[in-house]
Amino acid sequence: MPYARDEDLPEAVREHLPAHAREIYRKAFNNAWDEYASPAERRHDDSREEVSHKVAWAAVKKAGYARGADGDWHNRD
Repeated sequence: MPYARDEDLPEAVREHLPAHAREIYRKAFNNAWDEYASPAERRHDDSREEVSHKVAWAAVKKAGYARGADGDWHNRD
């Protein structure tokens, strides 16, 4: 289900991503939720939610964030 606010994101996302990355995650998730509503649009047997989370994590990585040794995500720049 789409997320209206960053505070609604899963705990693992809220606790480990900085504010800007949470915003990227939320927007990417919501866009993917809309884009992959039809099972025909998805690869394999992934659910709509699984696909949306995958897209959101990919967007965070593409924006320059990476997981650090401390388990939190940090901007690589």
